[in-house]
Amino acid sequence: MSSSLPRPLAGLPIRRLTRDDLVPCADLCEDRGWPRDEHRWGLLLAAGTGFGIDDPDGKGLMATCVVTSYGPRMAAIGMLLVAGRYARQGVAQHLMRQVIESTGGAPLSLYATAPGRPLYEKLGFTAVGRAERMSGHFRPTAGPGSPDAGVHPGLGVRPGLTVRPASAGDVQAMLRLDGNAFGLDRTHLLTRLPAFADHLRVAEEGGELVGYAALWPSSGSHVVGPLVARDTATAKLLVSSLAGATDRPLRADIDARHEELLRWLGERGLRPESATTVMSIGEQQPGDWTQRFAPLSVATG
Repeated sequence: MSSSLPRPLAGLPIRRLTRDDLVPCADLCEDRGWPRDEHRWGLLLAAGTGFGIDDPDGKGLMATCVVTSYGPRMAAIGMLLVAGRYARQGVAQHLMRQVIESTGGAPLSLYATAPGRPLYEKLGFTAVGRAERMSGHFRPTAGPGSPDAGVHPGLGVRPGLTVRPASAGDVQAMLRLDGNAFGLDRTHLLTRLPAFADHLRVAEEGGELVGYAALWPSSGSHVVGPLVARDTATAKLLVSSLAGATDRPLRADIDARHEELLRWLGERGLRPESATTVMSIGEQQPGDWTQRFAPLSVATG
């Protein structure tokens, strides 16, 4: 049975989270059956603003939420979590209203699970898209019966299209490509990628950077994200390169509009794990969705 709130809901103090809260944040993830992901929490609290409610019983955090701001044109909301013993008591709605108010009227975006969607709709969010989470061990060749079974992805795709490890000299080109894809300045997030990711790759064609992708650790898996590319062929080559760098299962949240990439990942051993609904308040996300294949994390948009 859920605990009763010890004071009126409106009186629950909401505070800013700091790096000192990494373990309590991870504990709350574990309480809700999510990966602990202290590594990801470190990035989120460095690049964004975390909000939390302390458990009045002294048992860590009652609730969390993180906002990653990209200026006046967009802010992403993620990691809305409420301890199981306080579920369905209005805590999430109380925290979300304060978080929304803190963004000063900027357009907002988030990825909603099926249980969370009714709350976001009540707060004014509308569905604008969908993401499919794919996970599993990546096979470098397709399964039997696939049109390209036995063919290594990327061979013969286009002459001159190559993938290599990113270097410090690629940062500005990555930021330009990312700006075209997202329509936002995400410098404060992307410049943290080299330290955050285990592997960071860029794709080049004709001397021009045409894609980039990162691979970062999460609870025994490796997550592919962000995945930004000029086209699907480039996205496939980036994923193949990153998959070759790990023995862990892969995970990626793919924009459902990229049906060809989803089919290709399925042919290589990844399976649908879950789906989320992309929701927004205000303007829809600017930029070019055709180049946005996967976010860094559903918490950062």
